[in-house]
Amino acid sequence: MTKIAIIGGTGLENPDILKNPIKKTIVTPYGKPSSDFLTGEIGGVEVAILSRHGRDHSITPTKINNRANIFAIKELGCTHILGTSACGSLRESIDRGNLVILDQFIDFTRHREITFFDSFKDGSLNHSSMADPFSEEIRSRLISTCQELNLNFHKKGTVITIEGPRFSTRAESKMFRSWGADVINMSVAPEVILANELNIPYGCIAISTDYDSWKENEDPVSWEEVLKVFEQNVENVIQLIINFLPLIK
Repeated sequence: MTKIAIIGGTGLENPDILKNPIKKTIVTPYGKPSSDFLTGEIGGVEVAILSRHGRDHSITPTKINNRANIFAIKELGCTHILGTSACGSLRESIDRGNLVILDQFIDFTRHREITFFDSFKDGSLNHSSMADPFSEEIRSRLISTCQELNLNFHKKGTVITIEGPRFSTRAESKMFRSWGADVINMSVAPEVILANELNIPYGCIAISTDYDSWKENEDPVSWEEVLKVFEQNVENVIQLIINFLPLIK
C-alpha cells in the first residue's frame, strides 16, 4: 500500500487538507526525528508529514538528525518520500517563485551524518549507487502535474547543499555556478543520500526564493527575502502536492 512521507510540509498540516490527523512519535537507534509525525490522508492517499526543522523551526541545518528522520520514515512503512525546500537560484532563467523538480545534487556539507553504513560488517561493502539519486517515477509525475496546473517550473536541476546556516560569499556562489549547480540549499543532499541507502524513492520540489549572492546588480540573499517569496508561492506547492499524490501507486 502506498504511503508517502512529506518532509517540509508547510501548510499541509492544516486539518482542512490533512484528513483524520494522528500524531505519532517514533524513537530510532539514531535518536529522535526532527518532529513528531502527523499521519492522515490527503486526497485519499495515506501520508506522514515531518517538519524538517522542527514544528517551531528551531533546528539548524547542521543539527537536523537526518538519519533519525529517514529511519523513522522507513519504520512508519512509507513507500516514497517527497521533500519540499526553499532554494537560491544560481541561474538567470530560474526566477523567484519558480519551482524546480530536482534530478541531481552536489553534496557540499561537511558536518552531517550521511550514511547508515558506519562499518562494513560480514565483509559487505556497502557502496551505494547514487548516479541518478532522485526517483524518476516521482519526478515524471511532478512534471506532468506542474504542466496540468500551468505552474512556472523547470523539469530538472542540480542542487548543491551547503552546510549553513550562513549564506554563501559571492566567490562561493560564483564557484557553485561554475560547478554546474542550478540551485542551492542547506537540506536536500543528506536526505536523498540516506533515502537511497534504505531504498526509498525520493523526490523534491525546490522553490526558488532568491539569487543567492552571485548577481552583482542585486542585494545578496537575506532570510527575510526567503520567507517572503516562499510564503507568496507556498500555495502553488500545496496544490502541486495535492494533485500529485493520487498519481503515485
